[in-house]
Amino acid sequence: MCGLVATLAVGLFPPAAAAADEPTGKPAPKVDLVLDVSGSMRTRDIDGQSRMAAAKQAFNEVLDAVPQEVELGIRTLGADYPGKDTKVGCKDTKQLYPVGPLDRTEAKTAVATLAPTGWTPIGPALLGAADDLEGDGDATRRIVLITDGEDTCAPLDPCEVAREIAAKGIHLTIDTLGLVPDDKTRRQLTCIAEATGGTFTSVQHTDELSRRVTQLVDRAADPVVTPVATEGAARCADAPRIKPGLYSDREKFSEHRWYRVDVLPGQELRASVSVGADRAVNQDYGVLLRAVTVHGREIVRGSEAGDGRTDVISSGLRYPKPPLDNEDEVKPAAETVCLQVSNAFSAPASVKTTPGLPVELTVDLVDSPDEPSDLAAFGLGRGWWLLGTLALTGLVAGLLWGWLSRLRLVWRSN
Repeated sequence: MCGLVATLAVGLFPPAAAAADEPTGKPAPKVDLVLDVSGSMRTRDIDGQSRMAAAKQAFNEVLDAVPQEVELGIRTLGADYPGKDTKVGCKDTKQLYPVGPLDRTEAKTAVATLAPTGWTPIGPALLGAADDLEGDGDATRRIVLITDGEDTCAPLDPCEVAREIAAKGIHLTIDTLGLVPDDKTRRQLTCIAEATGGTFTSVQHTDELSRRVTQLVDRAADPVVTPVATEGAARCADAPRIKPGLYSDREKFSEHRWYRVDVLPGQELRASVSVGADRAVNQDYGVLLRAVTVHGREIVRGSEAGDGRTDVISSGLRYPKPPLDNEDEVKPAAETVCLQVSNAFSAPASVKTTPGLPVELTVDLVDSPDEPSDLAAFGLGRGWWLLGTLALTGLVAGLLWGWLSRLRLVWRSN
């Protein structure tokens, strides 16, 4: 009887259904597909059909595979104006299907009506897509740009537009796909993607386009940790106080920025920083991460340098604090540690230096080792100690070398 009652209860009130009805409280991930519908999409060089036909076929397959939790929209560029007026052609971008819960039949019908028409205003389309994805600050936001050519609406450089979007700190990623791209298109789409931490993919076949767009939509449904936007200060006294987590900022070329972290006895501070080169930079660059007391004494540092083309350069440090002997009797007071992030990047005169370079700072506080060593005393900081150690080592080494040389000379003489 008990087994029968339990079976009926499970059948009438399935746990999965109850869990599905409960609100998760997490905002739905949002994706905006931006499709080029310019005149060049008539070209027939993808699997024996036009680029537009290949894009429509891929879109139908992608729309069938969109995860239920993803809110998806579609924006077009160059879909309406066939004329030669630059001012009109460079405004030819519109929201074909609004970002929200997906009606697959309605979205497919909207895509089916498209025909290659006009210009390639990539910059205005990216600005419009960013507006499409506004709201829900913690939601994952992703733009997937599909085009067969470079922007035809200069001087609104789409690469600069992407950097401006990234500088807003809204954590919007732009992925780009080039349909049979030439070198100029490949460079521009790569620059757009790198500015926001996205990816560039060259597409030669319909199945490649469908597979890649599906992967990017799925990636939005299963996001990584979103950095918290913050702004470092010019000095430690004015620096924001941050807790363990992942933070994003923008730092000008050759700038110093400060942040503050409270470290209790018995904790170990672990920090790392990454600076992205999202545009052309000169050779010989570096990044420095320092932990300093509020009085200006260096505790420990980490640095990294390089020469040549790079996408990102990183460094890190660790600072353990031993626990107090009478921790049960006295409430431990936290030590304020100032973290300084500096970069040694420079750029050619033709490259814009604003907005600044993207910075990601990771801070963690873990249990300190039982008997932590003083890392600074071993040459990672505290300059006078390091200088004294080097001087003493040099003196002893010099005396030993002189003594051995004298013995060798006497032995040869005799």
